[in-house]
Amino acid sequence: MSLSRVASSHPISNLPASSAPAAASADEIRLRDALKHCPPAVHEAVRRFRLDPRPELLSLILSHLIERYVAPDLRVRLQGPSDDLLLLEHLGLDSLSLMEIMIRLEDVFPITIRDDELRQVRTLGDIRQLIQRHMAGMDAAESF
Repeated sequence: MSLSRVASSHPISNLPASSAPAAASADEIRLRDALKHCPPAVHEAVRRFRLDPRPELLSLILSHLIERYVAPDLRVRLQGPSDDLLLLEHLGLDSLSLMEIMIRLEDVFPITIRDDELRQVRTLGDIRQLIQRHMAGMDAAESF
């Protein structure tokens, strides 16, 4: 069967344009891509965290975002993450992985991480504090 025949026989392609689902916003697309390897519970945690930035939600989100960059035998260390868990020494992350994690964090949270802030990140607690500082700064800026 030709590709055009398959496409024209697909139920969504036969819907009028007004019936097709609305296009996702750029933020939703970026968020979906950043969380594509995370379970649905993490997607929900991010949605809730954006509304109410509670620390327990942040722990869940960070563990899952960082997990894919950590060797399988070291992932157990993320199950009970401690603020003093060293990203390089305890989790085996290299500078490229850390940069990719920061990019994902910027996609998940409405923050921008500066290079000088990135150079200061050494532990899981540093990442947590960085996000909390940015989120608190946004709240303060929104109150004006």
